[in-house]
Amino acid sequence: MWSGDDIYFMKLALQEAEQADRLDEVPVGAVVVSEGALLGRGHNQPVRMDDPTAHAEILALRSAGAWAKNYRLTGATLYVTLEPCLMCFGALIHARVSRVVYGASDPKVGVSRWLATLDGAALNHRFDFQGGLLEVECREQIQSFFKRRR
Repeated sequence: MWSGDDIYFMKLALQEAEQADRLDEVPVGAVVVSEGALLGRGHNQPVRMDDPTAHAEILALRSAGAWAKNYRLTGATLYVTLEPCLMCFGALIHARVSRVVYGASDPKVGVSRWLATLDGAALNHRFDFQGGLLEVECREQIQSFFKRRR
C-alpha cells in the first residue's frame, strides 16, 4: 500500500516532530513534497511562537509556498505524523494539495471525525486523505512526550 517514497518522507516528518520535542512542543512534524522534491517542512511551535496557528502542517505549507513562490501547491503531498485538525484541513484545501498522508490518528481533534459531515459541503477542492503510515512510530513519539510531561 505504501511506497518507498511515502516511507522516506514520513520519516522526514518524524525528524521534524523530534525538533518539536526538543523545543518542548507537542511532537508533530510535517513535510510537503511535489514530484519527489521536498518543498517545505515544519514542526509544531505554537508555544514558542506565541501563535495558535503554528501547527506543523501550517508551517510546512508556509515553507513550501515561499519556496514555490505560490500559495497553491497543486499536485503536492503533505506528510504529517498526526492526523490534521480542522484548521489545518482548511489550510490544506486552500493550498490545493493533492494528497495528505498522516501517521497516527487523533481521536480528540482529528478531522476524520468531521469528514462525513463535510462530505456534502460545497468545498472548492478535495484531496486524497490516507492515514496509518508508520502509525506505531508516530503514536509512540506523541505518547512518550505526554508520559514525560506527567
